[in-house]
Amino acid sequence: MLPSRQRADGSAPRPGGRVRLLRQGLGFSAVGGLQLLLDWGVMMGLSASGVPLPAANVAGRAAGASLGFWANRQVTFTDHVGPASRHLLRFMLLWSILTVLSTLQVEYIAVHVGLSRAWLLKPLIEAILAVVSFLTSRYWVYR
Repeated sequence: MLPSRQRADGSAPRPGGRVRLLRQGLGFSAVGGLQLLLDWGVMMGLSASGVPLPAANVAGRAAGASLGFWANRQVTFTDHVGPASRHLLRFMLLWSILTVLSTLQVEYIAVHVGLSRAWLLKPLIEAILAVVSFLTSRYWVYR
């Protein structure tokens, strides 16, 4: 039987960089899909019922963020250690910046081509922002 490799601290070695990146990318995508459904549903429901689109978008993103912070810390970035408070502060800063960008884009679309188009394009906007979010989360938020 081959001896198992262990790190200096006695724990098992972490997966290689590419494997870890792939695992994190897949985990982040799965969590992100759930976040998007929650975010989109809340935004559409609130704005359809008369809540101004910027407020509805922020509420939707807040609902998605609540799920996303917990799930990404527990599932996606499990090998990144550190205090939850530090992760949360960094997450909130990133979320705030991305929420401003998302809200400006959704509102711009709604004003210029209509609310229904903003609803349809919201997932595309969030997908683009997800790339920024993944890289920032991987290299800064959950470090």
